[in-house]
Amino acid sequence: MHYYSLGQVPAKRHTQFRKPNGELYHEELFSTEGFSDLSSLLYHCNPPTQIVQVGEPFSVAPKIVEDKQLKHRSLKGFNVKPEDDYLRSRKTVLANDDCKIILAAPRKSMTEYFFKNADADEVIFIHKGNGRLKTMYGNVEFEYGDYVVVPRGTIYQLEFDNENNRLFIVESYSPVITPKRYRNEFGQLMEHSPFCERDIRKPGELETHDEQGQFLFYIKKQ
Repeated sequence: MHYYSLGQVPAKRHTQFRKPNGELYHEELFSTEGFSDLSSLLYHCNPPTQIVQVGEPFSVAPKIVEDKQLKHRSLKGFNVKPEDDYLRSRKTVLANDDCKIILAAPRKSMTEYFFKNADADEVIFIHKGNGRLKTMYGNVEFEYGDYVVVPRGTIYQLEFDNENNRLFIVESYSPVITPKRYRNEFGQLMEHSPFCERDIRKPGELETHDEQGQFLFYIKKQ
């Protein structure tokens, strides 16, 4: 692991960091596995705790057709029905206690809401399409053949360049990290690893939004 930052940050952690008008930025320490694990320090123009309303929860649990059966299956994933909305397009085809396998063919970008999976890391394989992942860490471009890794708890939107998109999504309840056998004691990927740091693209564009208003978030949580 190595340090990476975008935008302006203070010289020291957990110190006063002020806007040009003298007001304080709001610091958030974010981690997926607790504060003793990997973490990020995020700086907000407005408090991220400003919640106006919480809607009624509803279930998105998949309906299990056959459970506890060992049968060979051939799934024609490209036959999944395209839908305009990203979340509605996500169809769970396989599930167990460790992960879910999801197919999706969204036609439209996420413009009306933000999404956060609070339960699982997501790996989104791009079968078709291109665009960008927009997160609180910054934006990253994606194209055919990319694996887009979204850590749990990340607020994001997907922006597509066209309507012809096919996604293969894995929801993992265990952290998605590089295998230990491919890392040295300092976290660097070793020579026998099938991929290296040059294959990994980090967010390269940071958008700062300071609009006042109400914004819709969908949060997936068991």
